[in-house]
Amino acid sequence: MKFIFFVAIMIYIYSTTKSNEINMSNATIVTLTADNYTELGVPCFLNPNQAGHQIKLQWLKRQLKEGYIIKHLLLENQKKPIGFIEYTSGEFAWRAVDAPNHLLINCMWINPNQFKHKGYGSLLVEECVKDAQHQSKTGVAVITSNGPFMAKKDLFLKNGFEVVAQDDRFELLVKKLKSGNLPKFMDWRKQLSQYNGLNIVYTKQCPWVARFIDEIGEIVEEKKLRLTVIELKTASEAQMAPSIYATFTLIYDGKILVDHYISSTRFKNILKKQLNI
Repeated sequence: MKFIFFVAIMIYIYSTTKSNEINMSNATIVTLTADNYTELGVPCFLNPNQAGHQIKLQWLKRQLKEGYIIKHLLLENQKKPIGFIEYTSGEFAWRAVDAPNHLLINCMWINPNQFKHKGYGSLLVEECVKDAQHQSKTGVAVITSNGPFMAKKDLFLKNGFEVVAQDDRFELLVKKLKSGNLPKFMDWRKQLSQYNGLNIVYTKQCPWVARFIDEIGEIVEEKKLRLTVIELKTASEAQMAPSIYATFTLIYDGKILVDHYISSTRFKNILKKQLNI
């Protein structure tokens, strides 16, 4: 009886292990270029006809000239990419971070959930590290958080990154490739004091944010909001943003109400619950 039980356990372990294995030979990574970016589109899983998708394409057209990289992860028998990674040189980072001679990962995503925790994220990180080595960079940096719309640190820790700074809910991780100065967070709190009243400060780096900005006109009119909307149009401006994430910050009288993408419904709830509007 004990022998039968042992065999059953071993069969279960073997079958579970096999089901979690992936065939990396079926994975293809494609880099977006000025020649193919319109055809391939932005890999954020938006409908290509949606405003956010088109806005990101126009933003990307300019950034490719400064060495911005987006790589799709494609699998056989899948019509759409199942993941992507975006990164650029630290000098052109779209985050409130100082990371000279590093590559900075701006965004990455694996979707749908059936493809998560199977090694595909590590495959994308390895692509960035290889590029950094080819460019003789000091290392690769990334900002993580347990909050929404940000990568969590576990993936990077298991790929040789280490935490070098922490500020608020954000952590700055680096994979060192050679000796040199470590990246650091910018003094984003210093920027907050200049924002009086209700403000949205954003970039078009994220198409979900771009779509939100396109949608809020009706809310502003309905509630007769005195809202100032400021787009950070260059990487240098983003590095001086009033939040680390930089891509979206909702501010009221120098205080951050939210520092990540939100839906229109969430925006109205914040106005009601926090500002009684």
